[in-house]
Amino acid sequence: MSKQEEKISQLIDKRTEARLGGGEKAIEKQHARGKYTARERIAMLLDEGSFEELDMFVTHRCTNFGQDKKHIAGDGVVTGFGTIDGRLVYVFAQDFTVFGGSLSVTMSLKICKYRDMAMKMGAPVIGLNDSGGARIQEGINALAGYSEIFQRNILASGVIPQISAIMGPCAGGAVYSPALTDFTIMTKGLSYMFLTGPSVVKTVTGEDVSQENLGGASVHATKSGVTHFAAENEEEALALVRKLLSYMPQNNMEETPLVTCTDPIDRLEDKLNDIIPDNPKRSYDMYEVISAIVDNGEFLEVSKDYAKNIIIGFARFNGQAVGVVANQPKVLAGVLDSNASRKGARFVRFCDAFNIPLVTLVDVPGFLPGTGQEYNGVILHGAKLLYAYGEATVPKVTVTLRKSYGGSHIVMSCKQLRGDMNYAWPSAEIAVMGAEGAVGVLYAKEAKTHENPEAFKQEKEEEYRDLFANPYQAAKYGYIDDVIEPRNTRFRIIKALNMLATKKLTNPAKKHGNIPL
Repeated sequence: MSKQEEKISQLIDKRTEARLGGGEKAIEKQHARGKYTARERIAMLLDEGSFEELDMFVTHRCTNFGQDKKHIAGDGVVTGFGTIDGRLVYVFAQDFTVFGGSLSVTMSLKICKYRDMAMKMGAPVIGLNDSGGARIQEGINALAGYSEIFQRNILASGVIPQISAIMGPCAGGAVYSPALTDFTIMTKGLSYMFLTGPSVVKTVTGEDVSQENLGGASVHATKSGVTHFAAENEEEALALVRKLLSYMPQNNMEETPLVTCTDPIDRLEDKLNDIIPDNPKRSYDMYEVISAIVDNGEFLEVSKDYAKNIIIGFARFNGQAVGVVANQPKVLAGVLDSNASRKGARFVRFCDAFNIPLVTLVDVPGFLPGTGQEYNGVILHGAKLLYAYGEATVPKVTVTLRKSYGGSHIVMSCKQLRGDMNYAWPSAEIAVMGAEGAVGVLYAKEAKTHENPEAFKQEKEEEYRDLFANPYQAAKYGYIDDVIEPRNTRFRIIKALNMLATKKLTNPAKKHGNIPL
């Protein structure tokens, strides 16, 4: 064997060893937990054969606590680039078989290197997190490593899409990188996120709580809103990443990819003409409206189990990706509260950052009253949604289906928040408040002295409904651009989006606004 052949053979051996990460036994343990390895996950995520792994031979530089005797190629993270549906992406996957995926300063340098590259190339970054946290042997260097990653998360925000999939533990400082990214996906039963673990919680507060109940996927999908998706398994989580990216541009300077539309743009949906109940106190399902008007009924809902009184997600109209925001009358009558406002605001801001038009479906009776909401700062949270819509410069199409009262009318993409096309169904009620409440304020004294107060109230409520509980008062002032037949909603939205395709609008020059956080 020549010296050159010997060197090539040595390289092949080193690559083979590096690809084994922590070794066969560690891989078997990972599989026994029902989890895939870092490289297996990347292979599932990216287009077949597209992954280019780099920095395979990087090792840590720590000499404390006997670390100088333990070096594994790659140092616990697999990094590189590849494609999803033919589009460039950068990816890092923490390898739990190597030092429990714990973060060293060299792991941080590997992750940051490709984050920087993604910014230069204008391509999304996907992080597959599976880590025991900071590598304790490295002390402050590990914390510095986290900080370097967070700084890059911040600078990339609104420039390139960032998606985090939590495939195992993610605790302590590690949780902040996913929290700073655009979307987080967790796997049920396998992943968890918390700042302090069960043992610390027990010591400090006396609470006895399991990892799952403290920071499992179901908890964060329903109670905290920290995760946007809770996948049944790793395959579903990785498929979700691919699907999410299909609705997004590569960066903030590009438009969303167009998909060939096989659904007729003038398709009529007669059932929408009858979907609004005659009784204004009865609910209906907003999902039925969404599925009836979007391309092929396909809707990728975000945060579906959190703040269910508002619905957010991605769909397409005539092949164009849009963000949909809709009140859900089936949950709390569709009222806005603190959590729904936060949920909606963050989604609106994401869509605006990445040139994704917004379609808003309105049926909102107001904000949820009570001390619980006021003490929780519902004013500030409602202002976030107001701010997000008012700041957004993407095309905005709003359709009011039924109720649109008071302050909640304003924050749901009204004309004065630079709504481009504001439509209403004939069933729309656009007013300061509902008839019952309005009459209670306007005719309180007369009702007390009237010989038949109930009949008097009913009469005045009917008068108020005739005057205000319709879209024509708003249309008279140009606050509604047109009153449309419900079954034509899909066609009218598509026509509006086509017309708005060349929209140009910029906000005043500033460092940044001061959103009410």
